[in-house]
Amino acid sequence: MSEPFRTLITPERLIHHLQTPGWVVVDCRHDLANPDFGRAAYAKSHIPGARFLHLDDDLSGPRTGRNGRHPLPDPTDLARRLGEIGIDRDSQVVAYDDSGGMYAARLWWLLNWLGHRNVAVLDGGFQGWCSDVALLTHQPTTPAPTRFDAAPQPLAVDVDYVDRHKGGDAMVLVDARSPDRFRGENETIDPVGGHIPGAINRFFKDNLRPDGRFKPADQLRREFTTLLAGRDPQEVVHQCGSGVTACHNLLAMEIAGLPSGRLYPGSWSEWCADATRPVARGA
Repeated sequence: MSEPFRTLITPERLIHHLQTPGWVVVDCRHDLANPDFGRAAYAKSHIPGARFLHLDDDLSGPRTGRNGRHPLPDPTDLARRLGEIGIDRDSQVVAYDDSGGMYAARLWWLLNWLGHRNVAVLDGGFQGWCSDVALLTHQPTTPAPTRFDAAPQPLAVDVDYVDRHKGGDAMVLVDARSPDRFRGENETIDPVGGHIPGAINRFFKDNLRPDGRFKPADQLRREFTTLLAGRDPQEVVHQCGSGVTACHNLLAMEIAGLPSGRLYPGSWSEWCADATRPVARGA
């Protein structure tokens, strides 16, 4: 039996496993501005055998207006949904999107959070698959349901933890949003612009090469080591706008062979929902 894939898999490797028992491919395509995009894209064409999971409906929990735009789903609900699409604790899961891995990484992290390590993101995503393999179908997949037993891991922190440790020595807060949004400029998604005091910026797209594939592990390691400037990678808490693209930085650090820290799922959208919390602006 081959070693499991736990960070990335190439289209060239995946093509040989589309019919392998126990392998499950999941289409995670999404558009924040058009929530219907993913399902429509899946219906038009997808990797043969792929299932579809929706960021809002499957990979997030109910919003209250104060817990962020993509709060974590209930572990029991997520485990039930994973079982419905044929994922169990023995599955090798491969997630893909057409956005550089930003949504696929969310599923990668969620599965790790539930104690399932055998999950990888398709490097290059849907575009890379179309370029390198070009094997597609519009036929929906009807998997046999199974049972996924969740074993949640302590991979997330809440807003109180971030508030207590912001700017201190016990936490390095890394914000995955674009530099302009981090500075508080051009904010079009959340009602308040800026960042959590003490945070440093690592735009998730900086993890990618121009072709949309991840940079080599040694390059990612150098870049994150420089970013952390001697701080322990295990002290890192990753955040973004709503706990989605932060997972991309978590994945990149895992690729780099660095302990990847934890996720603050509520992220900026939860933080800024309370007007009493401090806001920093500028670089």
